[in-house]
Amino acid sequence: MSTPAPATPSNASDRLAKLRTALQPLVLAWGRLAQRERRMVTLGAWGLGALLLWALGLAPAWRTLNTTPALRDAADAQAQQMQALAREATALRAVAPVPLPQAQQALTTATARLGSAAKLSLQGDRALLTLKGADSEQLAAWLGEARAGARARVVEASLNQTSPGRYDGSLTLALGAGR
Repeated sequence: MSTPAPATPSNASDRLAKLRTALQPLVLAWGRLAQRERRMVTLGAWGLGALLLWALGLAPAWRTLNTTPALRDAADAQAQQMQALAREATALRAVAPVPLPQAQQALTTATARLGSAAKLSLQGDRALLTLKGADSEQLAAWLGEARAGARARVVEASLNQTSPGRYDGSLTLALGAGR
């Protein structure tokens, strides 16, 4: 890799001479223009400069200023939602655990409401719910009841939608105080 030579006075004057040589045809063309033509070219250059200043400098900043309030409101709403979820999680941690026999009974009662679409298998502090054509609204209600009544939480889920609003699959839930 070669490094550029430091800017020395002779190097700078060489560059200035090259620039003057490159601009020589433009200076000659400018001298041949009539006063009116020079004024029009100057006015066009100012207009082009103003357009470039707007397009590259001012418009992006203006756009940012216009979109900032909406972005800030969205961030505030998201922060409020996260705070609400944090409060809910804290409240759920503060609730006393349900004894295992009571949790199993709550799950059995909730599963009976699902009818023949669900089968519950209890294995110690785990429960396996097998679904066959379960209604989505009933399943959502069952999950809420399992969380509230048995303090059960889903640790594994395998669901397939068989038709709109109907599901087959299985849910594995953890019971008890193991959080």
